[in-house]
Amino acid sequence: MKDNKIVQIITLSTVLLYAGLILGWHLMPSRTDFSIQAPGADNRPEGLTRSTNDVKIGEFFMRYEVAASSLTGKWTRFRGSSNTNIIKTPEAINVAPGDYPEIWSVETGEGHASPVIYNGKVYFLDYDEKLSSDALRCFALDTGKELWRRWYRVPIKRNHGFSRSIPVITDEYIITIGPEGHVMCCDPENGDMRWSLDMQKEYETEVPFWYTGQCPLVDNDVLILAPAGKKALMTGLNCHTGETLWTTPNTPALKMSHSSIMPMTLNGVKNYVYVGIGGICGVSAEVNKEGKLLWHTNSWQPSVVAPSPVQVADNRFFMTAGYGSGGVMIEVNKSGGTWNTVVLDKYKPNAGLSSEQQSPIFYDDMLISVMPKDGGRLRGKLVCYSPDDLHTPLWTSAADEKFGLGPYLIINNFLFAFKDDGELYVYQFEGKSMKLLKKQSIMDGRDAWGPMAYADGMLIVRDAHTVKCLKII
Repeated sequence: MKDNKIVQIITLSTVLLYAGLILGWHLMPSRTDFSIQAPGADNRPEGLTRSTNDVKIGEFFMRYEVAASSLTGKWTRFRGSSNTNIIKTPEAINVAPGDYPEIWSVETGEGHASPVIYNGKVYFLDYDEKLSSDALRCFALDTGKELWRRWYRVPIKRNHGFSRSIPVITDEYIITIGPEGHVMCCDPENGDMRWSLDMQKEYETEVPFWYTGQCPLVDNDVLILAPAGKKALMTGLNCHTGETLWTTPNTPALKMSHSSIMPMTLNGVKNYVYVGIGGICGVSAEVNKEGKLLWHTNSWQPSVVAPSPVQVADNRFFMTAGYGSGGVMIEVNKSGGTWNTVVLDKYKPNAGLSSEQQSPIFYDDMLISVMPKDGGRLRGKLVCYSPDDLHTPLWTSAADEKFGLGPYLIINNFLFAFKDDGELYVYQFEGKSMKLLKKQSIMDGRDAWGPMAYADGMLIVRDAHTVKCLKII
């Protein structure tokens, strides 16, 4: 009997030892991946290598399935390929009574990072708390099956979720920005690593309190980032290699916000407009003049900025932010080689059009938004305003149609608004107003803040823990 107990103890100890070794092998950071990441630790050109103690961006990879697709639809970046959150599609959108069928559903770590869609595949960032890892995940659009993921260890604490940003994708690469400002470039088909960049180390960037919300912008194969650190306000990198092409010194001393860079042609000159903590700037996007700081203003300085700027005229854009900031209309003028800015209107959120989190949409000479919680009698409502009068709404949703911090987008002549508790509303535009056509409870949602994406008749929505795909044609 005694011998049997000894044998059982030895057997159990051996099993536990091997289990521990296997688990440790999976969790332990690899020390051999540098051999396939030459010439630098991040696949960037010589002279741009990283310390061996840094986060090894894109270090791990797992393929689950291989799936071919005949689908060709695309939602390539934050606010779609047009940067407007408006898409025109040949498919007839189904607005008849009845629920949209759910095609698939995927559980995620807590976050608000939304997808891009490309040729039958869906990609989004996710954070795995158990592995303390930031991951780019790839799924089949028609089935929801995970095809592959690439991830890396970066321990961070939950702060209203983790991942927040949306990738940018082309035929040749997909680029992401993780919660701590880690930039990763991969092959969109097979997930192979191309190169990576740590904005905190490269530019001495101070990541915002709720982590990185900035979404990457690509312009003619140049990745445009706003590190807003001590070493750079804005920078352009070769999308294929990660090589720095130009850098804008941070003379305005802006800090990184949750807002994203928006390309605008102002006074006939192509600008990259960025709203940081401490002010707003325009950087030249003109050929052979890229990266030159054209103008900046500190006449509007919210402490927290999530929405991105929206152009409404040849030399004007609207900007809004939460936490009591309200809205501002800015005019940018150019005389010879001199630029200047004029604040045409500025007000608190209870006095006019504003938003806390989502970027407004400019459509048919209307600015469309969901009012913030400090928006007075209009709080939480979907609203339409003329850019010429930011104080009197043209239209508002009904008293029981309030959306919190939820997203909205326009497909053809229909506006889809996702209430932050998981209920979807569909409106049709009728002149300068909208008519509610249908609504549907999609999920028992919590913090459904991530922007929606559309391609091939599929609408993708998410809350803090779930991504769902609906067929809307």
